[in-house]
Amino acid sequence: MSSSMRQSFLVFPISALPTNINSWLNILQLQHSCSHNPVLPFSPGSSQLSTGFCPNTTDHVSAPATDLISPLNRSTNTHISTGLCPTPTVPEPTAIPAFAVPEPTAIPASSTTATPASSSPVPLLTTAPTPVPEPISTDIPLPNPISHPMQTRSKNGIVKPKLTYAALVDYTLTEPPSYTVASKHSKWCTAMDEEFQALQQQATWTLVPLPDSKNVVGCKWVYKLKHHSDGSIARYKARLVAKGFHQQYGVDFEETFSPVIKPPTVRLVLSLAVSLNWPLRQLDVKNAFLHGTLKEEVYMTQPQGYIDPTHSDYVCKLQKSIYGLKQAPRAWFESFTTQLLHLGFIASSADSSLFIYKDNQVIAYLLLYVDDIVLTSNTPSFLDHLIHQLNSIFDLKDLGSLHYFLGLQITRSSSSLCITQSKYAQDLLTKHNMLDCKPASSPSCPNVRLSVHDGDLLPDPHAYRSMVGALHYLTFTRPDISFAVHQVCQYMSAPTTTHLAAAKRVLRYIRGTFNHGIEFTPGPLHLSVYTDADWAGDPDDRRSTSGFLVYLGNNAITWSAKKQPTVSRSSTESEYRALAIASAETCWVRSLLQDLGIYLTDPPILWCDNVSALAIASNPVFHARTKHIEVDFHFVRERVLRKDLVVKFVSTVDQLADIFTKSLPTHRFLELRRNLTVSVPKIEGG
Repeated sequence: MSSSMRQSFLVFPISALPTNINSWLNILQLQHSCSHNPVLPFSPGSSQLSTGFCPNTTDHVSAPATDLISPLNRSTNTHISTGLCPTPTVPEPTAIPAFAVPEPTAIPASSTTATPASSSPVPLLTTAPTPVPEPISTDIPLPNPISHPMQTRSKNGIVKPKLTYAALVDYTLTEPPSYTVASKHSKWCTAMDEEFQALQQQATWTLVPLPDSKNVVGCKWVYKLKHHSDGSIARYKARLVAKGFHQQYGVDFEETFSPVIKPPTVRLVLSLAVSLNWPLRQLDVKNAFLHGTLKEEVYMTQPQGYIDPTHSDYVCKLQKSIYGLKQAPRAWFESFTTQLLHLGFIASSADSSLFIYKDNQVIAYLLLYVDDIVLTSNTPSFLDHLIHQLNSIFDLKDLGSLHYFLGLQITRSSSSLCITQSKYAQDLLTKHNMLDCKPASSPSCPNVRLSVHDGDLLPDPHAYRSMVGALHYLTFTRPDISFAVHQVCQYMSAPTTTHLAAAKRVLRYIRGTFNHGIEFTPGPLHLSVYTDADWAGDPDDRRSTSGFLVYLGNNAITWSAKKQPTVSRSSTESEYRALAIASAETCWVRSLLQDLGIYLTDPPILWCDNVSALAIASNPVFHARTKHIEVDFHFVRERVLRKDLVVKFVSTVDQLADIFTKSLPTHRFLELRRNLTVSVPKIEGG
């Protein structure tokens, strides 16, 4: 068949095709024998249907229309082509709406032969190729989908990024998501082998048949890259973790609480080490939780990739605590505390994760945060002896001088010690795509107060909560962002676009100052406290904001920006509440110093810029006007009468706690930041 004729085919609906098998056979036979001849036109008044192709002879084959016309057209006397001809002479179809037939091509009279209704032979017409007709679309529009009350992520416009090109990920530089992926890389396989050997050496479990009606806890491999303070990879760590969410309270666990060291305690001990010129050492306990002994009966499935082939249906009866169990941190803490008590340490009453050793002239402090340990002592040789003793009991790793602890980068010189979180801040900026943002001069807009009614609700608050939670940990070494973080933390349940912009403003400020940190220098050991309040500063509930800053010598060791629990009826009341909160923190710091064996010669001084609050704290004359103030806030007066505290007035210009209660203009903010000793660390010889 010629290409011109092939291009002239029309598209017919299925309903127009023949339904009689004999008609199909006739059509196929003619196609095979007459593939190079033009189509024979038919008469509009005929009751026969042309089959399509005829030879140059006068043979003509017709079939009854009732055999070939679709059921839709059998009631009419219309003749239609089977679709095998280029341009048949057909009247405008009225009974077949599914397709359209193009207008017939004009044929010269000299080459035209008519086709009578009878079967007598007639000469054929010669026609030129016609343009390809444009088929008319027969698509039927679908009805609108019925709305459903179920709310989905797609309906709300929530689109989470999907991980693609997994085959291109280099899992020697990132953490694999599963055992299947990790088992294909030798470094992660080595890490899993080391973990499994440690589990076997500690006799963590025994393989037993599963007893009847016992709960079985699952397990999985978790992978973590350990980095140096400069960001380079230190080691590949694989951890077998129990699926603690399979545990049942009262069946395989009861008590779960385990204390950790408080941030003010860490800063206070580091400040003392600088003032007293003591060395600082760092230790890491390998597989710390495996040293805890379980009191409950716990069964766990065998770890993936390390199933005993001879007892594949057995389960692990745990003898030691393992990571992931709800009671594992508590079991490890009890085990480590017991050994420290045997070595002569005592736990602080102010912070149970601080341990003190005193023997004649030897003094040592030990800070414990899960499995990370910081040691300092006035006798360096005792530190070596203590590390040797602990290593004989636990599998320790001596990391040398303190330089990287809980994400804190410690830089020490002969005259100071600076703590920064620059790597943590840079990772935070990278995670939220803010590494190339424009830096801001302050963490919050001056004189701007956030409200719950500002902006539109975020469709997915997960990213906001993650961002704000990470910023909160950054306040460990950045008191200058405490108030800004305190503000955005109040809207975690229903954040809006305005709150997200405020959180990103903090990130912009961090972008310009992520190398900043808090600096400790030697100085006299005395306490001075600044306290302030912003009366009715919250536009939603009109509660006040309290702020305080505690110095040990020249070093800021603890601070706070917090909304007061109740509404204050006057600025005096709000200032007095802030004074009471700061007094409680000061008493705690003083008791902590006493546990460390440091007794202050002078009572702490509290600086307040409200004269009326000072009068209430030291004079009972105003007692009738202060009945509505809770009784527990009056312990400030008792402390003042006992000479445990001294309350003094300071002007608003010199009030350092002002930075914790409100957004400040840039010049005022930078001035107070300098007094907080927040700066870039100085490297000797650099």
